[in-house]
Order: sequence, then structure tokens, then C-alpha cells
Amino acid sequence: MKISIVLGTRPEIIKMSPVIRELENQGLDYFILHTGQHYSYNLDKIFFEDLELPEAKYNLDVGSGSHAEETGKMLIGIEKVLKEEKPDIVLVEGDTNTVVAGALAASKLHIKVGHVEAGLRSYDRTMPEEINRVLADHVSDYLFAPTEKARGNLLMEGIDENKIFVTGNTIVDAVYQNLEIAKRKVNSLKKLNLNPGGYFLMTAHRQENVDIKERLKGVLEGLELVYRKFNFPIIYPIHPRTMKRLKEFGLDVSKGIRLIEPLGFLEFLQLEANAKLVLTDSGGVQEETCILKVPCVTLRDNTERPETLEVGSNVLAGVNQNKILEGVKIMLSKERNWKNPFGDGNAGERIIKIVEEI
Repeated sequence: MKISIVLGTRPEIIKMSPVIRELENQGLDYFILHTGQHYSYNLDKIFFEDLELPEAKYNLDVGSGSHAEETGKMLIGIEKVLKEEKPDIVLVEGDTNTVVAGALAASKLHIKVGHVEAGLRSYDRTMPEEINRVLADHVSDYLFAPTEKARGNLLMEGIDENKIFVTGNTIVDAVYQNLEIAKRKVNSLKKLNLNPGGYFLMTAHRQENVDIKERLKGVLEGLELVYRKFNFPIIYPIHPRTMKRLKEFGLDVSKGIRLIEPLGFLEFLQLEANAKLVLTDSGGVQEETCILKVPCVTLRDNTERPETLEVGSNVLAGVNQNKILEGVKIMLSKERNWKNPFGDGNAGERIIKIVEEI
């Protein structure tokens, strides 16, 4: 049996790292195809090295572009590799353009597709990620759902229950495994002169937040209120694209918000684990904070991670400044004793075991 791992963004590398490690541990025949959706492979190569993962065998270096441009280039490149390698199964993870391109290319070549983190739904079709999730799920042969709720979403859409396997989420494995690597390699708090529990951490990258002036303004005004109320520095690793939008829109950043360069995943994970609270619009960060027992306020109107809301690790605040402040108050008043709903940290092992049995 030959397995192909198709990925193209850093969140995919993180969430597939436990699967890749399990393939390595078992000495199975596999290869990694990197589409280069966000960064060239030369930039992501450092990321692979930091996480102590083997290099990708194929690099498409697609780069950024419109959804059609990215997906079209990927389909062409992935198809060529799959025709040459003839894997028995292609594994994709999540909800990116890489995922939908990998799943489509494989299914049209009659190669089995396994979708890791299947069944997530925000029920908001204005999000390109939601369209990618639905398409990938409906062409996949094996759907590795992280939770029973995700399994329920798939069943409601008429997907055969025999195709669905509840495995837990590989993010749990990744957090535990990569925190251990981080302890050996980095010391983010010392580098930034921070104390554990002495700061808030912030991320915002989604198009619907940073590309719309009123929404980005609402987020910044909310952060200013939070700083005035609690007087904790707010650490914001900011993407160059978001910085560009700030300048274009003429928006000022409060003195309490400390803008820093984007961080490597290991450094960011350390900051997450030691933050008093995290504000984010990232799906992955909602999961990570839940696992790490760090309160989270989500700067979105919906989420495809409702489990975090149900266990009480997270609250939706949108981009209204008063709701953001209220969300922070609510989350800081909570005990950090919620149950992690995403599994026991053995999802990667389960997925590979299922693939072998199939």
C-alpha cells in the first residue's frame, strides 16, 4: 500500500504532523506533496524542520492567487504526481483550496480519498472554507470525523455511515507532541520579556475581518477597551497583509496592543499555552486553547468548532467592541476545568490503523 499526503498550508502541516509521524514510526510507504498554497516550499521547509518532520517529496509552489487560480494550478500539478506515483489512497486535512484540489484530483483518477477532520460545518456559505469542507467530504471515501457532532453533520447530509470513522482530532496529538519539541527548541516568553499569565494573545487573519474596514476597526476598538479594563499587554503577531490593510484604512492601534512579527508555530504554541486569554478568528486556535485550558474569545459571528462553546472554553463575540469586552469578562470569570472534547491524543495512530485495515 502506498499513501499520499497532500497539504499546502501551515495549519495542515501541524494537523497532519501526528499522521506523518505515525507513518514514519511504522515504516509505511508514503510521500508528501506540498502545494505551496500560502508559502513557497523553501519558506515552509523551515516549518517542517522545526516540527522535526521529513521533507516533502513534491513541491508545486503554486503561491497565492484567486480561489480559481490556486485550485486550478493545484489540480493540474496534483494530477500529474498522482498519475506518476499511483498511490492507493490520498489523505487531505481540513478545509483549504489544497484539500478540495487534492480530493478532486484523486477521486477523478479513481484513487481513494481520506479526509482528516471531516464533518466540520459553520453553515455559512460566504466562507470559502465551508464550500471546501462540503466538497471534500462528499467526494471522500473515508471520512475521519474528529467528534460525534462532526459525524452527525455528515449523516444529516446523507453520507454513508460506513464511510465515517470518529477518530478524535489530530490537533490534540499535535499540541501534545509539538509542545514537547517547543520545550527543547524555543523560549518565546523570555524572548518577548513576558511572564506566564501576564498577557493576552491575539490573532486575526480571516478575510471577512481584515479586508473590511468596519470589521477590522471594531476588532481594534474592542482590544482597546479590553486593555483599558484589564491593563494586560495584548500580544498580536500580525501578518504583513493585515498590516497593509491597517495602513490602507488609516486605522490606529492602541498603545496596549503590541504588534510583533509573525511567529513560528512552536513559539506561538508556547505563547498560547502561557497566555491569560486568547482572542482569535482562527478555527485551529479555538481548538488549541480548549486543549491547553486557556480561555478563548472568538472574533467571529459563527464557528465550525461548536464543541468549544458547549464545554465552555470559548465564546463568540463577533467584532462589536462592547461584545468583545463582555466576552473577555465572561471568559476570565470561568474556571479552567472544562473537558477537552477533541479526543485523547491518539487520532493519528487511529487514522493510520483504519487506513491499513481498509
